[in-house]
Amino acid sequence: MASSTSLPAPGSRPKKPLGKMADWFRQTLLKKPKKRPDSPESTSSDTSQPASQDRLSPSLSLVTSPSLPPTHASDSGSSRWSKDYDVCVCHSEEDLVAAQNLVSYLEGSSTSLRCFLQLRDATPGGAIVSELCQALNNSHCRVLLITPGFLQDPWCKYQMLQALTEAPGAEGRTIPLLSGLSRDAYPPELRFMYYVDGRGPDGGFRQVKEAVMRYLQTLS
Repeated sequence: MASSTSLPAPGSRPKKPLGKMADWFRQTLLKKPKKRPDSPESTSSDTSQPASQDRLSPSLSLVTSPSLPPTHASDSGSSRWSKDYDVCVCHSEEDLVAAQNLVSYLEGSSTSLRCFLQLRDATPGGAIVSELCQALNNSHCRVLLITPGFLQDPWCKYQMLQALTEAPGAEGRTIPLLSGLSRDAYPPELRFMYYVDGRGPDGGFRQVKEAVMRYLQTLS
């Protein structure tokens, strides 16, 4: 009887180990989510993200590179941009309004020609002679607005002679626009050049623009 009373109850032994196993199993399940960030799979995914961003950076540079002109295209068009202006309009002071109208027409057209107008673009305080020479040298074409005022202006004649110093090698660069004068009054220095007749409905502006564009096309 003593031995039987010292033994535990028949159903008491399995309850305690089962409780311990349940606690261990519960703790194990609760610890798994904490170990996932430290797992090799998560580590590889985390480290691969910066690597993927690094791989994207060359592709981004390729996206922006087409905005730059191709090498052969930039080289072919560089001759035009080597000078500051496409056209230098030479005129007398009394023909300022006519010169402004011509410049507005050339700059406002679809071609967007770059024009030099002395009273607008000359450097304040600059010497007249140097400014006129620089304007001629920095322009591809020169339009001579030949009027009665042009023939009487010594600076206009100076510009005309400077422009002619490059002829005939600069054929097509000097464009005379005869306005308000007869053919007999055409300057003898320009007899070997065709001129644009300004008696048309548009004052010869369209022909001037076409002449400038023809010359600019020879630069490409």
